[in-house]
Amino acid sequence: MGSLVVTHPFHPLKGQQLDILFERKLGEGRLYVCEGGALGTIGLPVAWTNMSEPAAERALTVEMLVELAGLVKALKQSAK
Repeated sequence: MGSLVVTHPFHPLKGQQLDILFERKLGEGRLYVCEGGALGTIGLPVAWTNMSEPAAERALTVEMLVELAGLVKALKQSAK
C-alpha cells in the first residue's frame, strides 16, 4: 500500500519510514496502521506523519499575535 515517515516530535519512531498495512477513517481524519518493527503493528494519526498538510512556513511569534489582536479590535470597532 505504500509507506510514510513518522514526523511527530516525541514519537519513538520519529524520522523512520514505515510500511502502511491499511488505512482507517478516524473522525474527520485518517489513521494509518503500519508495521512498527519491534513495536509490532501501530496506528498513527495522519497528523503525526508526512502524509499530513505541511506545517506553517514560519513559527507563530508574539509580534504576530499582537498584530492579530489589533486586527480583531479594528474589525470589532468597524462592525459597530
